[in-house]
Formats: sequence, structure tokens, C-alpha cells
Amino acid sequence: MVGLFEPHQFLQDLPQVRCSMKITKVISHVLQYDLPEQLGYSQQYYSKRTAHLVEVETDEGITGWGECFGPGNVAIANKTIVEQVIQPLILGDDPMDRDVIWHKVYNLLRDHGQKGMPLQSLSGVDIALWDIAGKVAGLPLHKLIGGAHRKSIPVYGYGMMLRQEPLDNLISRFEEEAVSIRDMGFLATKMKVGLGVKADIRLAEAVRKGLGDEFPFMVDANHCYTTSDAFTVGRALEDLDVYWFEEPIAPEDHDGYRELRTGLNINISGGEAEFNRWGWRALLESRGLSIAQPEVCALGGISEYLRVLALCHSHFTPVVNHVWGSAIAVATNMHLLAAMPPLPGGLHPWEPMLEFDTTDNKFRDELLLHPLNIQDQVKKDKGRVSVPEGPGLGVEPDRSFIQHYAIA
Repeated sequence: MVGLFEPHQFLQDLPQVRCSMKITKVISHVLQYDLPEQLGYSQQYYSKRTAHLVEVETDEGITGWGECFGPGNVAIANKTIVEQVIQPLILGDDPMDRDVIWHKVYNLLRDHGQKGMPLQSLSGVDIALWDIAGKVAGLPLHKLIGGAHRKSIPVYGYGMMLRQEPLDNLISRFEEEAVSIRDMGFLATKMKVGLGVKADIRLAEAVRKGLGDEFPFMVDANHCYTTSDAFTVGRALEDLDVYWFEEPIAPEDHDGYRELRTGLNINISGGEAEFNRWGWRALLESRGLSIAQPEVCALGGISEYLRVLALCHSHFTPVVNHVWGSAIAVATNMHLLAAMPPLPGGLHPWEPMLEFDTTDNKFRDELLLHPLNIQDQVKKDKGRVSVPEGPGLGVEPDRSFIQHYAIA
């Protein structure tokens, strides 16, 4: 009959399906070096910079890179979870089955921690699996997610870390450093607080004095205040036209966040210490955040980040990712920010920003064979950076650099 065809011919014309790839090894690289000067935030002072990279190898020679959030001894503990707990669960699995792998690992670890270090460890593995998927497809991460809503990303620079020196010296330092960050080309800046209510207000006043009336700046408390003290500081920050007040109180205090958001005329931000979609559901339903700050290297990796992003947007809460760590973390966030849909849409939509630590960080600036050169891009492109276009994360670490700084 006319129009019929032989079945075997149809099958021959189909593209050939490859045999499944297999995960053969999962390696943690914990890197560390001594900072040129001690830095601090409201919880501690530190003198070493740490990064925790995860490398997933396959039987087809394709390697993926990820990163786990967590400094110092936390990174060393997470290395054990990655290599001794997660690796045995996923050896032999197809790395393209990243959602299957995510749920298998999470479900088997659920009795031992739905938050914290198990999720930080899973995050690094999951990011590496997405890197592999991009390399198999020959596509950058933002294409795998669904495409770039923006080809370049605005960047804010944070600095103004606490130091163990007289308050008057620190006030002068904060004012000068704020001006320096502005003059580097960043579109906004962020400072730390945590010395106490009166001292913190003086520091914020110095930053506003240095920047002038128009330049945006934010204040990060790293959950150091009681709710009543946060109200006192927050009212002072209102007068200084601060853009957001980050993690003013303990992350567990959802009611306190809602009270602050209701009672202050300032954006309340937070979420870097929250994990997975279930934790984020409760946080968002409390209506305590003006701006959500998920940390992809901690909350469960890219797979879980995308679910959390959907939750944030379903609650009409804009997102500015928390970014801390090496060039792997920075590159991952560049793709995620590029792929983030505008909320709301329009001719001039609100845009997410890339967070950039302006303090000394060799693991961001010198790790890659081809550096991201964020600072140079910011200076040349009016505070914006271009999204990597290579397959996967679009970056490749220098193995000799890793070997030089590895401590575990």
C-alpha cells in the first residue's frame, strides 16, 4: 500500500542511543592558605581561606567539578561525607541520572541530617553532575536550565570586614574601603556589622558618608542580633537608605523575620543558612523575607536550587544568590543568575546581582586555567560580567594549583 514503510528501515534511521556512562570515582579537594591579614564577621575572626572542590570521574573520561560550602574543619568533615558516605552510594550510577542520584542520596541520609553538612556535601556532588551533563551535551549550564534571560549580570562588591582594632580606626577604614569598592566599578557594595548596636550604627554611617547619598549599599549582620536590637539598628539603616538588611537575627526565628519585615521600611534578606525545598517552603510561607539568598553550594546543589528558586518565585520573592568560595562557585552562580527569569517581567525588570567578595581570594582568582577576571570585567563593562559560554560550568581548574594548596 502507498505510504507504508518497512519497520526495520525506520529503526535504522533513528539516532543511536549511547550506552550509559558510569561514575567511577568521587574525589574531594580541600584547599587552604594563610590570608595576608585576619578578617572577621559577627561570629568569628579567621586567618585562613578554605575551598572544598568536588571532582566526579566517569568511565568515558568526562570529569565534572562542583563545590561544597563550608570553611576550615567543616570542609574537612564534609570531605569524609563526600568520599566515605556519598561515593559508595553512587559508584556505577549514570551521572546523567542526577535527579535520581539526588533523591537516592537524600533519602538514605535523611535519618542523619536534612540540613547542614550532609546537604553541603551533596551540593558539591550534584553541581559536578550538572557540569558533566553540560559537557556531554556540549552546552553551557544556563542552556541546560532553559536559556539565558540576560547575557551579562550586574555585580556588587562586598568588603568592609571586621578587624580587631580600635573602633575609630575601623570607622575610617570602612569609609575608605567603601569608596574603593565603588571606584572599582561595582554597582553596589555590602559591609559587615557585629560589634554591637551603637558601634555598628557608627560603621554604617561612615560607609554612607564615604559613598554619598545615591550609591546603594547593604548591611550583613550574620544573625548576630536579638529582634529588639535588630529593630534599633534597622531604624538607623532606614535613615541611611540602606538597600537591604541581611540576616539580622537567627535563621531559625521565622516569626522575628516577619516582625522585622513588617515593622521596618527596609528590605530584609536572608536564607543562606536554609537547606532544601522543605526548609525553604517554611521560610517563605512565614513571609519574613523581602529578598531570598539561597546558597547553591549548601542547600542541595543545582537540582535543589532550581526547586527552591521556583518556590521563591511562586511566593513572589526576588532572589539574589549568596555566593562564597572559589571560581567553581562563582561560575555556577553566574549561570544560575543568567538563567533566572525576571520577577516581575516588564520593560525594566528587577535584576538579580552577582555577589563578589573583594577581599583576598586566590581560589577564585587563580584556580582556573582561564580565569574569570571578574574585577577586570566590572571595571570595563560598567559593573557587569559576561556569562561563561563553554560546556557545563565553562571553567577548568588548574590541577597543579590544586595540588599546591591541597591540605586534604
